[in-house]
Amino acid sequence: MKNNASLIYSACLVVGDFLALVAAFVVAYMLRVKAGVGISQQAFGPISGRTYIDVFLAVLPFWILIFALLGLYNHSIYEKRFKELGRLFIGSFIGLMFVIFWNFLASKPIFPARLVPIYGFAFAFIFLVVFRNLARFVRIELFLHDSGLTRVLLIGNTNMTHELVSWLADSKRSGYRVVGVVGGKKSLSGHEDIPLYHSFDQYLERASGELHGIIQTELYADEARNAKILTYAQENHVNYRFVPGNTELFVGNIEVELFRSSIPVIVVHQTALFGWGRVVKRLSDLLLGSLALVVASPLLLIIALIQKIAEPGAPILYKPKRLGRFGSTIAIYKFRSMKQAYTDMSPEEGFAKMGRKDLIAAYRKGGDRIDNDPRISRFGNFLRKTSLDELPQLFNIVKGDISLVGPRALDPFELEKHPKKNLILSVKTGLTGLAQVSGRRDISFEERRKLDLYYVQNWSIWLDFVILLKTVRAVLGGRGI
Repeated sequence: MKNNASLIYSACLVVGDFLALVAAFVVAYMLRVKAGVGISQQAFGPISGRTYIDVFLAVLPFWILIFALLGLYNHSIYEKRFKELGRLFIGSFIGLMFVIFWNFLASKPIFPARLVPIYGFAFAFIFLVVFRNLARFVRIELFLHDSGLTRVLLIGNTNMTHELVSWLADSKRSGYRVVGVVGGKKSLSGHEDIPLYHSFDQYLERASGELHGIIQTELYADEARNAKILTYAQENHVNYRFVPGNTELFVGNIEVELFRSSIPVIVVHQTALFGWGRVVKRLSDLLLGSLALVVASPLLLIIALIQKIAEPGAPILYKPKRLGRFGSTIAIYKFRSMKQAYTDMSPEEGFAKMGRKDLIAAYRKGGDRIDNDPRISRFGNFLRKTSLDELPQLFNIVKGDISLVGPRALDPFELEKHPKKNLILSVKTGLTGLAQVSGRRDISFEERRKLDLYYVQNWSIWLDFVILLKTVRAVLGGRGI
């Protein structure tokens, strides 16, 4: 049986958003007309409050439609605060542009002054954020009182079943209630209160209460057993999900298509970055990279001059060979931060040359860095701390060698034996990336590669935007990338 809690919550969000927008533009009108805020601004003429509200109420359904198109009433958006916040801002801005365009086409102005829509936009965003957080708080309180929970049955005796139990057990966060596990051989550690059933038939005989969803993590060899579970779900309008045993196979971009016009097949792309996504990413790299290169050009010249003065005769740039897309080898441009004697050497070779092999283990254990690395020059330390040594890579971005955002460009020997090497290299490497802004200096090599893999399989232009913002924060905060 279907659980209507999510539908009711979405409907409440629609009503709440509508009221929040009305309140925002009423406050904007009151500030301008009644309180006289911004009175020096040019006025369009006397607009009655009734006319203003009537016109705005006529426009509001289109604004709500914009929110719906942005997915703001979809659980995959409203359950993630940061993603919801970004789309609320974008939706509010697009809605404002729609209202201004309406005002432009109208025979008579609908705003008493130019500042009213600006006030309205600011208050709309604030009121929407406040309302959404209040709605989330109320929803969690209802979950704590067992109201609105989705009652779900897990079927299968796999590791994924145990992971799902752990994830869903906290009803406050998940919104789910696990009513039982079919196929479990023994009680679930830490979740002894969840009943176990030897078979689906046994569950049907003993269970009581509504069932909203089934999650099957194991397909039986007997197809009749699988068919019975699916048929029950279809006949009783119970949501059915299947979690494959090899979950890594399905974490990329997935499509379902008809093969030879009649056979449904699942197509799994290595990355979400294909087709028009690649075109958009390349255009954004070209535009933002070129702009950044123009802005940074004076700084590039100053650093090059200092390099020449500090070490006359030594090359200004360091051009290490790194792995690029599909495993191709590319030359990455960086300001040289190593002393000339240790340039073009692996860390192991450099430490061995200076007779400090004892530092090799500490270097790898410290996330490919150690404090006061003796191979790095004094000015090189400054460049690395401020991430200015990475600036010449803007030329790589404009050329198309790398992207602004992507997996870390690595030496071939660092990635050679990694089991997911080819998957990580299915996209261009980047100047910055998810691993760099997630604490590159504080996490292990393997954890950084997992973050690279997540980026490859879950790319979106919005994710790129978030990473770029976090990169700016990291650099300005002195943490570097």
